[in-house]
Amino acid sequence: MFLNAAMGAALDRIAERAADVRRAFTPGATPQHDDVASSASASDFTLDPLAVSAPEGTYFVTRDERGNLAYTRDGSFAMRAGALVDRQGRIVCGVRMAGDGPQALQADAVDAALGRVAEPHIERDGTFVYRREALDPRSGSRESQRVIVGRIVLARFPAGTRLRSSDTGESLAPPAIEPQLGIPGDSNFAPVIPMRRDRSRVDIDQSLIKLKDAYLAFDALQAAAAANTHLGKTVMDIVK
Repeated sequence: MFLNAAMGAALDRIAERAADVRRAFTPGATPQHDDVASSASASDFTLDPLAVSAPEGTYFVTRDERGNLAYTRDGSFAMRAGALVDRQGRIVCGVRMAGDGPQALQADAVDAALGRVAEPHIERDGTFVYRREALDPRSGSRESQRVIVGRIVLARFPAGTRLRSSDTGESLAPPAIEPQLGIPGDSNFAPVIPMRRDRSRVDIDQSLIKLKDAYLAFDALQAAAAANTHLGKTVMDIVK
């Protein structure tokens, strides 16, 4: 049976609804359809010192290996080769000094190579910091020093901006739409909340109901098409 335009559109709706179901298990993810969005944001406590929750209406800024920017509310960060990265391994953008543009937050290369990076964490003002441990060769005593790498960047979009989201939790900005950038705790952005992980913004129960409805709609179209084909065959038999 060949698919007509209506059945093709019904299959597309199934794929979209299935994508929203998958997003229900991705921290900070937003649904493609507003009718399955959670009524309020929520986050859970975690012992991970590199996990943070962004203020309402803001996003973390990430960059892939090609330099493409994306935005996410999933603050489940980690360190990889001394750099702060997100769950997908993309660079988390930040600033080292006031006035700098967004860039990678990278621990000192020597510290990373010698394994002197201890207790990395993110503070309320977005500061990415670690403790440098070193052994004094003369006295043999162990020294500890607080090292500030930089501060993570937050982005906020104009009201009504619709970001294009993916199953992995990141979102892309519409063409020609530039976000407002800042750092947590400044005059324009609230602080982040350390050791918290955002829940998905997708209501799993509603998304499963909508997925079932999409399947039922496709089944109805398929049954109608089959009945129409059978009716046409019967008419042709009568004519013969």
